Formats: sequence, C-alpha cells, structure tokens
Amino acid sequence: MPPIAKPRPANRLDLSRRRLLRGLGAAGLLPLAGPAFLAACAPTRVAGYPFTLGVASGYPLPTSVALWTRLAPEPLQAGGGMPPEPVAVQWEVAKDEGMAAVVRRGAQTAVGDWAHAVHVEVDGLEPNRPYWYRFRAGMEASAIGRTRTAPATDAAVERLRFAVASCQHYEQGYFGAYRHIVADDPELIVHLGDYIYESPSSRGQVRRHGAPEPITLDDYRIRHALYKTDPDLQAAHAHCPWLFTWDDHEVENDYADDLSENLDPRAWFRQRRAAAYRAYYEHMPLRRQMLPLGHEMRLFHRISHGGLVDFHILDDRQYRAAHVCPRPGRGGTNVVEVCPERLDPTRGMLGATQERWLEAGLDGSRARWNVLAQQTLMAQNDSKPGPGQRFWTDGWDGYPAARRKLLDYLARRKPANPVVIGGDVHSFWVSDLKPDFDDPASPVVASEFCGSSITSGDSRTQAFIEASRVDNPHIKFADVRSRGYMRVEVTAGRWRTDLRAMANVAEREAACSTLASFVVEDGRPGPVAA
Repeated sequence: MPPIAKPRPANRLDLSRRRLLRGLGAAGLLPLAGPAFLAACAPTRVAGYPFTLGVASGYPLPTSVALWTRLAPEPLQAGGGMPPEPVAVQWEVAKDEGMAAVVRRGAQTAVGDWAHAVHVEVDGLEPNRPYWYRFRAGMEASAIGRTRTAPATDAAVERLRFAVASCQHYEQGYFGAYRHIVADDPELIVHLGDYIYESPSSRGQVRRHGAPEPITLDDYRIRHALYKTDPDLQAAHAHCPWLFTWDDHEVENDYADDLSENLDPRAWFRQRRAAAYRAYYEHMPLRRQMLPLGHEMRLFHRISHGGLVDFHILDDRQYRAAHVCPRPGRGGTNVVEVCPERLDPTRGMLGATQERWLEAGLDGSRARWNVLAQQTLMAQNDSKPGPGQRFWTDGWDGYPAARRKLLDYLARRKPANPVVIGGDVHSFWVSDLKPDFDDPASPVVASEFCGSSITSGDSRTQAFIEASRVDNPHIKFADVRSRGYMRVEVTAGRWRTDLRAMANVAEREAACSTLASFVVEDGRPGPVAA
C-alpha cells in the first residue's frame, strides 16, 4: 500500500455551535433526527460499499446495548471516501440470525464531522439473551452482528465466559488470535488497551501501516480504519459485545496525562490527545457518556453481569502523575534502581476522582466476583536478581504508593473476590497481590492475571524472567515467549483462566493452544495451577 499523504497542519477540533450540534447529533446526544431531516439526508448517494469496517456492539445492560458502525467506502483515505453531507442510516435488532423477528428499529444520522460514525443505544430489550443487528445506508446493508444483553441486576447466573485481549500491533502480526476467541464463543470480550499503535515496528514487519506516525485527527482515523480492516478483528467485533479501556499507544507511547514522551509542549500535545481520543470514540461501540470533550474523555465505567460479576473498568493513563527519573532529555518510562521520587506518597495512577469512584463501587458491589480491568501488570516485579531492586516506571512499580493504597483498601474493606486483569507487558503473568510485596507475612488480598499481546513482541528472554522469579515469590507464573489472549470462565464457586498461546502470529491461520491454566476458589484469594 503506498504511503498516505497527510495534512500536516493540525486538525483543530472546531467547536463552533453549528458543528458541535451536528457532532452531538452524530454521537446520539441530541434527539433522533425527525422524518423531514432524514428524508433530506436519504438522497445522498455513497459511491462504493460503505460498511467496510464492519459492525460492533458493547457495554451490555439488562435491557440495552450499544451498537456501532462507520460509513467508509474508502477507509484509508481522509474522510473515508464519504461525501461531506449527512447520511441517514437505518438500524434494526432482531431475535434471530435471519433478521425475521425484528424487535427494535430506528434511524441515525451519520455526519462528516464525526467521520460518519454511528452510535446507537438500543433500549427495551430482554435481559440475558442474544440479539442480532444490522445497518442500512441507501441500498446497502451491513454484515449481521450478534450481541447479547446482560442478566438482570442481582440475577442468579450460572456462569460467564469471556476473553481478555490487548496490544495488537498491526505490523508485527496477524490478528488470528481473534479467530480462536470466536471459536471459544465468549459472551464478552474485554480489551485492555493498545488497540492501535501509533509507532512503526522496530522488529520484523509482517505487514505495514503504510503511513507515518499519526498526529492529526485524519491521521488517527485512518490508523483506526486500517486496524478495523483486519477480517479476524471484524469477526470478533461482530460475534459478541466488547468492553474497553485504553493504554498509551492509542495516543503516544508512554504518555502520562498531558505529558508527552517526546517532551512536546503541553498545549500542542493536548491537541494531539484530543484528536486521538475523538478518533477512538468514532471507532468503538462506546456509550454516549464517553463522548470526548476536547482532550478529556471519561472512559472508566462499571458493568454488571447479574449477581455473578461486576467489571470495574479503569483508566490508568489519562490521570496519572508524570513518570519519575526519566532518561536524560526524554519523558516517559525508565528502568531504575535508585529513584527516591518513585516512593512519593502523593503520586497517583488513577487520579483522586477515579479512586473515589472505584472505592464506592467496590463498597456497593453485591456481586460474587469483582474484576478490576486495567491496563498493565499490578504485581511488583523486581527485575534485578539478588541484592538490590530494579523497577520499570511505566507500570504500577512506578507508582508504588498508589498501588499500596489500593491494595490496603482491598485488605481493609474486603470486597468479594477481587481479581485484577491487565495487559500492556506483552507476556503472561499470574500473581498473588499483597499490600507489601517485600513482606512474606503480608496477606494475599487479590488475584492477578495479566495477559500477553495479540501480536506485539517482547524483547526480554525467558531466562531473564526466570532469573528474577526468586526475588518475586508472589509471581506464580510468567512467560514472555508467547502471543495470545486469556480465556476466562467464572461460576459462583470458581474462576478459571486459560492462557492461550498462538503458535506463530506471522501466519494468518496459525494454531492456538493452552499454555497453562489457573483457578481461584470463591473466598480464597490467590491463583492455583489447575
């Protein structure tokens, strides 16, 4: 694919009243457009098939689910190959795959200011059952997607099966892991960040981005569209609803709040972050309360699956304190042995507002299992064998006081069965979580499963990881050799995680196998090998 020309002047987000109202309408924040306006939109003709990026659903409630698509007949062009005029898009939801028993239908207006993306929140559905959905624009129909509503609040639920994915660098491999996820038939997919990568691959490239690093809104739209063209990723979105959080590569590697890894001026970086957040919203089945406002976007959210599981979905990127002890002339992460600033008790990872929200949610939870879905490895990982300690500062090891505060809360308040899931580190980790990792007598207060990447590689060796395991007895399992995902099945009495490893992400049809399995018993924190 030839390089894509990019307009280098910044795509400033025009917040004039007229454009803002049009944008809010596209995001579903204004009442559904009336028949007269839809009739006016209807004559707009789209040259080419508009549903090239597929369909998706997310954030299921007992009687509601969010649906998504985007009109883009030429997805790798600025504007997606769409005319600037608004387009009427019809949607329908049915009880059957053949779309004969339609139970809800309506129309939404797709406008160019929001990349002709469509977000629909369908209400009035029955709890805990599958539905099928599709969109129409003019004479064209989308693929049919399958979604599912959540069980009624506090309903007795026998089990939940879901998958956990993260870190899918387009250039480093094919997204075949999603083909195996679909074969597992999960009811949910939880994506924990690095859905796209802004940077090129520094190792062997299986395929190419075909464009420089994104900076402007059009750049990020094209990058998201490129990833959405992957057939296995599209199939996984069409299979079941998703939950999301992001990490850093959706904007820029190792950013913290409005601080760039490259030490860019804060005002300039906020504009870049605003463009990245807006493109993220335009390409995900997010609910309207997540609509970005400039360079801010509230992504942390809570979703319940009956009385069995509460998902507390966290954002540890947007609100974190700056990295400490960075490399000279750089921002972002470092690996440090001596860094007193790392221990500063005022340095937060989640921000005060999100911390209060999380504690209130855990205090009020009546679910049997409480899942803290966040981006990275939470367990302490001392990577220096023998005397002394060495830590990577972009993860929770860079924010030990914030981690201690959270784990002390779990020890004190004892919410039911807390389990932390994460990604980011391109490797599998299974750990006990304790308030004080350096004290053998410190109690285990939660279980942690950190999944490997869909494709993104890891430069560490397994021998290096094993050499440091002696200094980290709370880590039960670690493997940096495999790409893959986690398959989770939860019942009232037991949590089971299967670590699923791809044979080779450089092959589109590669096989997948279970590397290891661990269980957590109800009321007994700490994973045990199955």
